[in-house]
Amino acid sequence: MREEVTKMKEKKLLLIRVDEDYCNFLRKFDNKVAYNYDYKKNRPFVGVLFEINDCKYFAPLSSPKPKHLKLKSKIDFLKIDGGRYGAVNFNNMIPVTDKNVVIINIENDKYGELLKRQIYWLNRHKEKLYNQSKKLYSDYICGKLNQNIAKRCCNFKLLEEKCEIYNK
Repeated sequence: MREEVTKMKEKKLLLIRVDEDYCNFLRKFDNKVAYNYDYKKNRPFVGVLFEINDCKYFAPLSSPKPKHLKLKSKIDFLKIDGGRYGAVNFNNMIPVTDKNVVIINIENDKYGELLKRQIYWLNRHKEKLYNQSKKLYSDYICGKLNQNIAKRCCNFKLLEEKCEIYNK
């Protein structure tokens, strides 16, 4: 794992959007997959957090909300700059392939300023993000998570299978 962390340090995290049809497909099997419709149609995801079985994992971002300032960061939730710039929802991270994503051009995005602040903070703390996402995934797969946290998580193994089916 130490070698993986070293490789991760060398790469910058990206902000991407996940194909809406792909998210809708995954949601047929797991209702915890983040919605990507209406005003959230362009929901940004941060990634690549890690890769398992040729699936890259990305986690959805939340825009800033007053509640983020009061909530505590947990294994499945990380406040961005104390909540000022939103949060990362590791519990809703999903596997993707390159076919399912588009890199966000921050300069041409209507949320450009917020996205710039988010990605700047995230890249400064990417080792923490990487370690936290891997730990959540590992603890979920091994059944070591607190039940309340496990209930909030996507079914990672099931979604990996569905990702492979969708992308064939």
